[in-house]
Amino acid sequence: MSTVTTPPATSGAPRSRGPVAELFLGGGRARRITWLIVLGIVVLSAVRAISGQEALTSSSTMAAALLLAVPIGLAGLGGLYSERSGVVNIGLEGMMILGTWGAGWAGYQWGWGAAIVGGVLFGMLGGLLHAVVTVTFGVDHVVSGVAINILAAGLARFLSELLYTDNPRGGGVTQSPALEGRPPTVSLPVLSSGPDLLGNLESKHWFLISDVAGVARGVTNQISLLTIVAVLLIPATYLLLWRTSFGLRLRSCGENPTAADSLGVAVYRYKYIGVLISGALAGLGGVVLVFIAGIYRENQTNGRGYIGLAALIFGNWRPGGLALGAGLFGFSDGLQLRSRSAVVALFLLVAVILFAIAGWQATKRKFVQGGLAAVFGGLALWLWFTVDVLPPGIVSFTPHVTTLLVLSLASQRLRPPKADGLVYRRGEH
Repeated sequence: MSTVTTPPATSGAPRSRGPVAELFLGGGRARRITWLIVLGIVVLSAVRAISGQEALTSSSTMAAALLLAVPIGLAGLGGLYSERSGVVNIGLEGMMILGTWGAGWAGYQWGWGAAIVGGVLFGMLGGLLHAVVTVTFGVDHVVSGVAINILAAGLARFLSELLYTDNPRGGGVTQSPALEGRPPTVSLPVLSSGPDLLGNLESKHWFLISDVAGVARGVTNQISLLTIVAVLLIPATYLLLWRTSFGLRLRSCGENPTAADSLGVAVYRYKYIGVLISGALAGLGGVVLVFIAGIYRENQTNGRGYIGLAALIFGNWRPGGLALGAGLFGFSDGLQLRSRSAVVALFLLVAVILFAIAGWQATKRKFVQGGLAAVFGGLALWLWFTVDVLPPGIVSFTPHVTTLLVLSLASQRLRPPKADGLVYRRGEH
């Protein structure tokens, strides 16, 4: 009597991704992500040791990087909710502008709590306008987003002229009166309280040890409560969108709205919710900018809404990858504020990254891409050897150059939601 045995189906079946890998890139292994982070710290430490630019890993630079990465990350998170629901949101910049104005207007009158509420509500106003135009009336998403950016800048200027001119508490056409207070700051227990152990290690300038101490000290000492909330929104977004029925319905609207509608999902409602959340988060990013300056100023966003959109694309429409992109842009922004000479060391860092990419492309027999990366890596290395200090105009443009570089080198496996940007009409498909 023969016995039929069923072979195990483990070899051909796709393995489930771990939660950490899902959070960051949506693919690969969590171990690979961890090693990439460790390798990045080692490379940064080596560049610091070779260049002699201590500002690369100093605690002050890391604190500034974290602070400046938060508004970019919040704008990117806003774009994530919108685009996962199927609505492209080019208007993140305009929603951030509205958020800065709302925070400045409410903050100087009623304090920092009102500034948060005002910025979020004004950002949601921009999101509501974008949702009405795109979801209800079917206008092209890019056209609507560009129009919101233009409208927001003009509206902020008009309201400032109306409310701040001859204001007894100060302000003017281009800025609000000073805010009343800011959110409290906290320090992580053990690492940032008592004897300054991390500060002592950082001052030794030891390879890797001092660099890790500087990074840890910068991101744990005197951190704003709003910054902590913004960082916690990254895992919260992952859990909401990938581990709840609400998130499944929202993402289905961005992947296949017709199938979602056939299963009883209120597609229009979820698109509205996604865009409103997008506007609220972008507005909250504007609030952070107002708290940094202690006042609302015209053109305060300085293109950070667009950089947030770039971080979203770099992160492959995933919250963790988005956070890595925002951290990179925040680091370049914070470094150019701390030291003009240290920015030159970024050429060496870029050269190392490009040479690594060239070698990786060569192993995959992609010699054209690898050759281009090697050429640009050689150019970056030459600039590091020949340039001492960059002109102020170029230094201030560093975050934008970083944005263009990262997007040009981003993985070719980017996968946006399938129905992202498509006008959906019930019953047409």
